[in-house]
Amino acid sequence: LFALDGFTGDVWVNPAEKVRQEIREKREGWLAQRAKLMETSQALCVTRDGTRVEVVANVGNAADARAALRNGAEGVGLLRTEFLYLTRETPPTEEDQVRSLVEIAEGLAGDGKQDRPIVVRTLDVGGDKDLPYISMPEEENPFLGVRAIRLSLKREDLFMSQLRAILRAGEGFNFKIMFPMVANLSEVLKARQMLESAHLALEKEGIAHQWPVETGIMIEVPAAAMLADAIAPHVDFFSVGTNDLTQYTMAAERGNPDLAELADATHPAVLRLIQQVVEAAHANDIWVGVCGELAGDQMGAGLLVGLGVDELSMNASTIPQVKAMMRAVDLSEMQTVSKEALTASGAPAVRDLLREFLEGRV
Repeated sequence: LFALDGFTGDVWVNPAEKVRQEIREKREGWLAQRAKLMETSQALCVTRDGTRVEVVANVGNAADARAALRNGAEGVGLLRTEFLYLTRETPPTEEDQVRSLVEIAEGLAGDGKQDRPIVVRTLDVGGDKDLPYISMPEEENPFLGVRAIRLSLKREDLFMSQLRAILRAGEGFNFKIMFPMVANLSEVLKARQMLESAHLALEKEGIAHQWPVETGIMIEVPAAAMLADAIAPHVDFFSVGTNDLTQYTMAAERGNPDLAELADATHPAVLRLIQQVVEAAHANDIWVGVCGELAGDQMGAGLLVGLGVDELSMNASTIPQVKAMMRAVDLSEMQTVSKEALTASGAPAVRDLLREFLEGRV
């Protein structure tokens, strides 16, 4: 017999009855709080002073989409498509992809509402995710290698098949397409050119598909954040992936426990990049979302909204809690805290600032 505290990571083997009782009480308290949060999770997210914040979900399959709907998501801010490609010996066909994407869209439209936004990220493999049917040279540092959009632009056959499938599956829904790990404007222009080619081919073949479609990029590479003003005129939105943006900004591998402090997205260096992205986006009349873990962090979510982020995308289970937190604060307060965070000494100082701000509110 063993017991696990999912909040702290503590594990007990053959725990004493006192420990088991404490864990049971903690679990019951969490379930009661969860039930209370779920009572208002379907309502729109509006701050205490009336500022509207769009809250959506990160999903990877149809079950995730249904869970997102139950938890109050207004749409999908990140649909990971890697599940279509991993654990296979051959690439998925276009028809395979269409079926799976439609199933996810239908899961999100379980109540009959088919116009919820669904941001579909194109294939993001490489790094820690390899495909057995793609011959890739061994790289000393795969996280800095041929991955995501770099791989898609090298394997145009795979990329074109995926773009066609997304456009076809989007017919009757509200799909948006997002390209990951962009570092240069040239990558955006090439990807958009291929998307246009996919549309023209489908049109010529008389195959129904969604067109036009909003197109955006992931901001995960510091170069993209610094070039946001140059890229913004060529896209419809930005979505900041705080996990990788932090990893690349801080030169700290996010899976290394010895570098946990450096891998915190509340670090002022990361926040300044996000602020730069928001300013460039709004200057060009496009919106900014965040789909990294910081968006679902009860402390981090308010920080992002204070920086001007328009959309927060997170794991479905965190939606009720983040919505409740947002309803307890004013935008002006979050802006003040965010401004202070930009000049803090580091992530621990920002966390202290956020704890002080939220104390007694949530």
